[in-house]
Amino acid sequence: MKVLTFNPQRCDGTRACEVTCAETWFKVTDVAKSSIRIQPKEAGFGAQFCIQCGQCIDVCPTNALFQDKQGIVRVRKQLCVGCLSCVGFCPYGVMYFDTAQTLVFKCIACGQCVKACPTQALEIIETDNVSTDLWERKSR
Repeated sequence: MKVLTFNPQRCDGTRACEVTCAETWFKVTDVAKSSIRIQPKEAGFGAQFCIQCGQCIDVCPTNALFQDKQGIVRVRKQLCVGCLSCVGFCPYGVMYFDTAQTLVFKCIACGQCVKACPTQALEIIETDNVSTDLWERKSR
């Protein structure tokens, strides 16, 4: 499956990835509508985004969540009723809710943030092993 990875040694905190994500999916520059979140840490920056673990799928009462053939967890917008079960259940806190649209949203590893990152701190990789290490992958 394709997943997003983050290299904290390369991140300079410009948040271009957040702006690009919000612009791509919501047509706004509001980083609160980004599916990737960059946070300051003691020694640099960290990133939070969906690692496509699929744990949210089973809690959805309407089957709005599913994993596609590439392993990406997706939301069927026509089935989502905005109950927020997945938002509350997500063990990584990366299912988000947009009150203007009453829909959940999350990272689908589209790669737009990767293209926008000026320091190449983000990368899309193919893997069979989904883990939280993807949030902070060390330099090769």
